[in-house]
Amino acid sequence: MKQKTVVVITGATSGIGLACAQQFFAKGAQLALCARNFEDLKKLQNQLDATAQNVLIQQVDVAKQDECEKFIAETINKFGKIDILINNAGITMRALFSEVNLDVLKKLMDVNFWGSVYCTKFAMPYLLKSKGSIVGMSSVAGYKGLPTRSGYSASKFALEGWLESLRIENLKTGVHVLIARPGFTATNIRNTAMNAQGTAQGESHKDEAQSMSADEVAKHVIQAIEKRSNYLLLTYNAHLTFWFNKFVPKWVDKQVFKFVAKEKDSPLK
Repeated sequence: MKQKTVVVITGATSGIGLACAQQFFAKGAQLALCARNFEDLKKLQNQLDATAQNVLIQQVDVAKQDECEKFIAETINKFGKIDILINNAGITMRALFSEVNLDVLKKLMDVNFWGSVYCTKFAMPYLLKSKGSIVGMSSVAGYKGLPTRSGYSASKFALEGWLESLRIENLKTGVHVLIARPGFTATNIRNTAMNAQGTAQGESHKDEAQSMSADEVAKHVIQAIEKRSNYLLLTYNAHLTFWFNKFVPKWVDKQVFKFVAKEKDSPLK
């Protein structure tokens, strides 16, 4: 009898992580899910698998190395293997660098970059055995620095450089590495974006109805994993930014400035 695919997802209770969990479970996968809010995890587990036979949940702050190590150990204890690791947990910010508290930038790096490093490090022995997939949830901000998101862009640039190194290191091991760049997605990440002092801004500065849905992003992410693609770039505007930035980066700088300056209550003048 064929073993079920074991999928590990961080930041699994909302947005893209939640959509990936729902779609993978519908495909018959066994899931190891973590997030910071245990009540939300419990609700999700009950929705997917009330018996908890095929869904493991654990409250984890991915910025803490020991919690990531314990999460991966619990996954192996329950399922015995890992086939896919989706490093989805992430936070963002919205403030000028000249005004932002440095603790905000450190927190972004701890969650967005180090959280992925920790989980991948402890999952790596099992991914090598399964010739599995490592997914890093990056962003347009991972290849184009965005004003008022300096810490977010830094964390995503770091994430992409690290993942590219991992891919090359594993060219002959069979481990697959996917860098996913969703573009603007309708999630609550902008509602919880930190301001200059590190507190949540409370509401999105964008019209979320104009963004791609998390369900649609998850569908593309799963397809890219199945195809063992190196990159996934979503939304028309993200494609335009990527290609124009290769040839006319100074022009793109001006367009990005204008775009961010038009946001509601933008820190840019």
